[in-house]
Amino acid sequence: MKALVLSGGSGTRLRPLSHSLPKQLVPLANQPLLAHVLRGVRDLGITEVGMVVGAGAAQIRQAFGDGCGHGVTITYLPQDAPRGLAHAVRIARQYLGDADFLLHLGDNLLPDGLGEPAVEFHRRRAGAHLLVQKVTDPRPYGVVELDRAGRVLRLVEKPRQPRSDLALVGACFLTSVVHQAVEAIRPGPRGELELTDAVQWLVDQGVVVRASEYSGYWRDIADSGDVLAGNRHLLATVEPGRGGIVDPFSVLGPRVRVEEGARVIRSRVDGPAIVGAGSVIDGSHLGPYTSVGRNCVIRDSELSSSVVMDEARISGVRRLVDSIIGRAATIGGADPRAGRRVVCGDHGRVEVPG
Repeated sequence: MKALVLSGGSGTRLRPLSHSLPKQLVPLANQPLLAHVLRGVRDLGITEVGMVVGAGAAQIRQAFGDGCGHGVTITYLPQDAPRGLAHAVRIARQYLGDADFLLHLGDNLLPDGLGEPAVEFHRRRAGAHLLVQKVTDPRPYGVVELDRAGRVLRLVEKPRQPRSDLALVGACFLTSVVHQAVEAIRPGPRGELELTDAVQWLVDQGVVVRASEYSGYWRDIADSGDVLAGNRHLLATVEPGRGGIVDPFSVLGPRVRVEEGARVIRSRVDGPAIVGAGSVIDGSHLGPYTSVGRNCVIRDSELSSSVVMDEARISGVRRLVDSIIGRAATIGGADPRAGRRVVCGDHGRVEVPG
């Protein structure tokens, strides 16, 4: 079995972060989102990965190379523009050959793995095996209707009036029969080749398509709220460690990891939290669910439930909460009487007025 990881999306809802950083590289618990995806792929025993890339291809290639550092071999498949999930399958046709494959969206976080649905796919051998999860508002998703035996009856992409509360999770198992479907369909109302249309074509042709309800954690990382929620979930299971230096005047709570070369000076860090390699925390308080990237400097500041990316600098800021600080960004100034919420793009600079 191979994997097809789709990483060509533009991530418009994550702007300004996604202006200069593909959203698939946004860090969660100090690892790019794609690293979590590849870990799930590798844990299934899949080592051959086709990665569909778009405008952010150069940065993704730089981050992951040939994949050997993540236990896989990556073949990059360029896509000139986001033209739909079925279009991504179409351009991967030669790479995939006649192999079964896992299709995984590169912006979907599934940290609990795909072991159980993979076993079910191999056991029941349907033409396609989808993963679904009940959601309160299915309208932003592909929506699936099932019969009592778990066979798919109907799929609709982003319906205005959903007939089911089962949303498509961003991973599914497909057989080579899907290639006939993606060649048969035409662009939908959004002008894209929809995977939901391709799978519906299979259903209409009498091919058995099954679905199972995914019981693990699932988050489609679409906006800043999703980044913070995904980061919180991953930090909740962080393994503590002291690879760096913590001076005697500092206090570390449980589930705090201080990575190699980091320094914590006259500070308090409440877990779960990560202080990345080479970073300096000086005279500051890091609250729970905060991840600090590599080579950051945080002085005389207080922040919690936030994501601080590599090489950012924060000085003299109090009560920074639920914030995302981009790479090499600089945050300065403080008002100890009021909270602040910031989403700052790469190399940005924010002055918080007194």
